[in-house]
Amino acid sequence: MSPEIQAKIAEWRDKAQRGVLSVDEMREAIRLLREDRVTAAQTASRAKKAATAAIPSADDLLAELGGI
Repeated sequence: MSPEIQAKIAEWRDKAQRGVLSVDEMREAIRLLREDRVTAAQTASRAKKAATAAIPSADDLLAELGGI
């Protein structure tokens, strides 16, 4: 999450505690938080795919070099 979004969230949290958060600000906060969750889910999915990719063993790599 960018520093700008974190600052906005802190501002919205403060306004909510004081009871002065507008409906439009609530909508914007929900939209930004949803976007961040989607992005985080996509990043986690990519990381999982990368982690499960087949890594060849050193023996296999050396065997390939031996054939050159």
